[in-house]
Amino acid sequence: MMTDFLARFQLDRSRVGLVVIDVQQRLVPSMPEKIYRQVLKSIEFLVAYCDLLKVPVTVTEQYPRGLGPTVAELAGAGGRPAIEKVSFGCCGETNFNQRMQELGCSQLIVVGMEAHVCVYQTVLGLLAGGFDVHLVRDAIVSRGKGDYRNALELARQAGAVITTAETAVFQLLQAADVPEFKAVSALVKSRFLAE
Repeated sequence: MMTDFLARFQLDRSRVGLVVIDVQQRLVPSMPEKIYRQVLKSIEFLVAYCDLLKVPVTVTEQYPRGLGPTVAELAGAGGRPAIEKVSFGCCGETNFNQRMQELGCSQLIVVGMEAHVCVYQTVLGLLAGGFDVHLVRDAIVSRGKGDYRNALELARQAGAVITTAETAVFQLLQAADVPEFKAVSALVKSRFLAE
Protein backbone atom coordinates (compact mmCIF):
# COMPACT_ATOMS: atom_id res chain seq x y z
CA MET A 1 0.00 0.00 0.00
CA MET A 2 1.37 3.40 -1.00
CA THR A 3 1.70 5.99 1.74
CA ASP A 4 0.17 9.45 1.28
CA PHE A 5 3.69 10.87 1.03
CA LEU A 6 4.67 8.55 -1.84
CA ALA A 7 1.31 8.88 -3.61
CA ARG A 8 2.14 12.41 -4.78
CA PHE A 9 5.18 11.09 -6.66
CA GLN A 10 3.13 8.64 -8.75
CA LEU A 11 1.39 10.06 -11.81
CA ASP A 12 -1.99 8.61 -12.78
CA ARG A 13 -3.15 9.24 -16.34
CA SER A 14 -6.81 9.33 -15.28
CA ARG A 15 -6.12 12.27 -12.94
CA VAL A 16 -3.41 14.28 -14.72
CA GLY A 17 -3.20 17.33 -16.97
CA LEU A 18 -0.34 19.21 -18.64
CA VAL A 19 0.10 22.99 -18.23
CA VAL A 20 2.31 24.78 -20.80
CA ILE A 21 3.16 28.23 -19.46
CA ASP A 22 4.02 31.22 -21.66
CA VAL A 23 6.22 29.73 -24.39
CA GLN A 24 5.82 32.89 -26.47
CA GLN A 25 7.53 34.31 -29.54
CA ARG A 26 8.91 37.51 -28.03
CA LEU A 27 10.24 35.76 -24.92
CA VAL A 28 12.29 33.24 -26.90
CA PRO A 29 15.15 35.59 -27.98
CA SER A 30 15.88 36.30 -24.30
CA MET A 31 16.49 32.62 -23.54
CA PRO A 32 19.83 30.79 -24.00
CA GLU A 33 19.34 29.40 -27.52
CA LYS A 34 20.69 25.86 -27.05
CA ILE A 35 18.83 25.35 -23.79
CA TYR A 36 15.61 26.75 -25.23
CA ARG A 37 15.80 24.30 -28.17
CA GLN A 38 16.19 21.36 -25.76
CA VAL A 39 13.33 22.62 -23.59
CA LEU A 40 11.10 23.04 -26.65
CA LYS A 41 11.81 19.44 -27.69
CA SER A 42 10.84 18.22 -24.22
CA ILE A 43 7.62 20.24 -24.27
CA GLU A 44 6.74 19.02 -27.78
CA PHE A 45 7.41 15.45 -26.60
CA LEU A 46 5.07 15.86 -23.62
CA VAL A 47 2.35 17.49 -25.72
CA ALA A 48 2.54 14.69 -28.31
CA TYR A 49 2.37 12.07 -25.57
CA CYS A 50 -0.59 13.78 -23.89
CA ASP A 51 -2.38 13.95 -27.25
CA LEU A 52 -1.77 10.22 -27.68
CA LEU A 53 -3.30 9.42 -24.29
CA LYS A 54 -5.99 12.12 -24.47
CA VAL A 55 -4.52 13.84 -21.41
CA PRO A 56 -5.76 17.45 -21.32
CA VAL A 57 -3.26 20.18 -22.22
CA THR A 58 -3.72 23.80 -21.12
CA VAL A 59 -1.62 26.57 -22.68
CA THR A 60 -1.22 30.06 -21.22
CA GLU A 61 0.12 33.33 -22.61
CA GLN A 62 1.43 36.22 -20.54
CA TYR A 63 0.18 39.52 -21.99
CA PRO A 64 0.28 38.34 -25.63
CA ARG A 65 -0.08 41.89 -27.02
CA GLY A 66 3.36 42.57 -25.61
CA LEU A 67 5.03 39.15 -25.69
CA GLY A 68 3.38 37.73 -28.80
CA PRO A 69 1.53 34.45 -29.25
CA THR A 70 2.66 30.96 -28.34
CA VAL A 71 5.52 29.75 -30.56
CA ALA A 72 4.43 28.08 -33.82
CA GLU A 73 5.65 24.63 -32.71
CA LEU A 74 3.14 24.62 -29.84
CA ALA A 75 0.32 26.65 -31.39
CA GLY A 76 -2.95 24.79 -31.03
CA ALA A 77 -1.66 22.45 -28.31
CA GLY A 78 -4.56 21.21 -26.26
CA GLY A 79 -7.08 21.98 -28.98
CA ARG A 80 -8.26 25.20 -27.30
CA PRO A 81 -7.12 28.81 -27.47
CA ALA A 82 -4.40 29.78 -25.00
CA ILE A 83 -5.57 31.34 -21.75
CA GLU A 84 -4.39 34.95 -21.69
CA LYS A 85 -3.18 36.38 -18.41
CA VAL A 86 -1.49 39.38 -16.83
CA SER A 87 -0.94 37.75 -13.44
CA PHE A 88 2.48 36.07 -13.41
CA GLY A 89 1.09 33.00 -11.67
CA CYS A 90 -1.62 31.26 -13.71
CA CYS A 91 -3.76 30.82 -10.59
CA GLY A 92 -4.25 34.60 -10.49
CA GLU A 93 -6.32 34.28 -13.70
CA THR A 94 -10.00 33.37 -13.32
CA ASN A 95 -10.19 31.62 -16.72
CA PHE A 96 -7.27 29.38 -15.77
CA ASN A 97 -8.86 28.40 -12.46
CA GLN A 98 -12.17 27.66 -14.21
CA ARG A 99 -10.34 25.47 -16.74
CA MET A 100 -8.66 23.51 -13.92
CA GLN A 101 -12.06 22.97 -12.27
CA GLU A 102 -13.60 21.82 -15.59
CA LEU A 103 -10.82 19.29 -16.12
CA GLY A 104 -11.14 17.78 -12.67
CA CYS A 105 -7.44 16.88 -12.55
CA SER A 106 -5.76 16.47 -9.19
CA GLN A 107 -2.25 16.18 -10.65
CA LEU A 108 -0.58 18.65 -13.01
CA ILE A 109 2.61 18.39 -15.03
CA VAL A 110 4.03 21.89 -15.39
CA VAL A 111 6.36 23.18 -18.13
CA GLY A 112 7.24 26.52 -19.73
CA MET A 113 9.00 29.78 -19.06
CA GLU A 114 10.32 31.60 -17.26
CA ALA A 115 11.10 29.09 -14.55
CA HIS A 116 11.65 31.64 -11.76
CA VAL A 117 8.71 33.92 -12.57
CA CYS A 118 5.48 32.61 -14.12
CA VAL A 119 6.30 28.92 -13.77
CA TYR A 120 7.37 29.18 -10.12
CA GLN A 121 4.44 31.39 -9.11
CA THR A 122 2.06 28.99 -10.85
CA VAL A 123 3.58 26.03 -9.01
CA LEU A 124 2.99 27.79 -5.69
CA GLY A 125 -0.60 28.63 -6.63
CA LEU A 126 -1.33 25.08 -7.72
CA LEU A 127 0.19 23.61 -4.56
CA ALA A 128 -1.89 26.03 -2.46
CA GLY A 129 -4.93 24.83 -4.41
CA GLY A 130 -4.28 21.22 -3.40
CA PHE A 131 -2.84 19.88 -6.67
CA ASP A 132 0.04 17.43 -6.86
CA VAL A 133 2.52 19.30 -9.06
CA HIS A 134 5.21 17.64 -11.18
CA LEU A 135 7.65 20.28 -12.42
CA VAL A 136 9.59 19.05 -15.45
CA ARG A 137 13.20 20.25 -15.08
CA ASP A 138 14.11 19.67 -18.75
CA ALA A 139 10.98 21.48 -19.96
CA ILE A 140 11.43 24.81 -18.17
CA VAL A 141 13.87 27.63 -18.84
CA SER A 142 15.00 31.00 -17.48
CA ARG A 143 17.33 33.58 -18.95
CA GLY A 144 19.84 32.91 -16.19
CA LYS A 145 21.10 29.59 -14.81
CA GLY A 146 21.00 30.88 -11.23
CA ASP A 147 17.33 31.85 -11.52
CA TYR A 148 16.52 28.46 -13.06
CA ARG A 149 18.29 26.56 -10.27
CA ASN A 150 16.70 28.71 -7.57
CA ALA A 151 13.22 28.12 -9.02
CA LEU A 152 13.76 24.34 -8.95
CA GLU A 153 15.03 24.39 -5.38
CA LEU A 154 12.21 26.62 -4.09
CA ALA A 155 9.58 24.55 -5.93
CA ARG A 156 11.02 21.36 -4.40
CA GLN A 157 10.97 22.89 -0.92
CA ALA A 158 7.37 24.03 -1.45
CA GLY A 159 6.30 20.45 -2.25
CA ALA A 160 6.51 20.07 -6.04
CA VAL A 161 7.88 16.83 -7.43
CA ILE A 162 10.87 17.62 -9.66
CA THR A 163 10.93 15.28 -12.64
CA THR A 164 11.98 14.96 -16.30
CA ALA A 165 9.90 14.58 -19.44
CA GLU A 166 10.77 10.91 -19.91
CA THR A 167 10.26 10.07 -16.24
CA ALA A 168 6.77 11.60 -16.37
CA VAL A 169 5.88 9.81 -19.61
CA PHE A 170 6.99 6.39 -18.45
CA GLN A 171 5.25 6.87 -15.11
CA LEU A 172 2.01 7.50 -16.97
CA LEU A 173 2.63 4.55 -19.29
CA GLN A 174 3.48 2.15 -16.39
CA ALA A 175 4.08 -0.97 -18.54
CA ALA A 176 5.41 -2.08 -21.92
CA ASP A 177 2.34 -4.19 -22.68
CA VAL A 178 -0.06 -1.25 -23.12
CA PRO A 179 -1.26 -0.31 -26.63
CA GLU A 180 0.50 3.08 -26.58
CA PHE A 181 3.97 1.70 -25.81
CA LYS A 182 5.14 1.41 -29.42
CA ALA A 183 4.10 4.99 -30.25
CA VAL A 184 5.75 6.29 -27.08
CA SER A 185 8.96 4.43 -27.91
CA ALA A 186 8.99 6.13 -31.32
CA LEU A 187 8.48 9.53 -29.66
CA VAL A 188 11.37 8.84 -27.26
CA LYS A 189 13.70 7.86 -30.11
CA SER A 190 12.75 10.82 -32.29
CA ARG A 191 13.29 13.28 -29.43
CA PHE A 192 17.05 13.43 -29.82
CA LEU A 193 17.53 12.64 -33.53
CA ALA A 194 17.79 16.27 -34.66
CA GLU A 195 20.47 17.27 -32.13
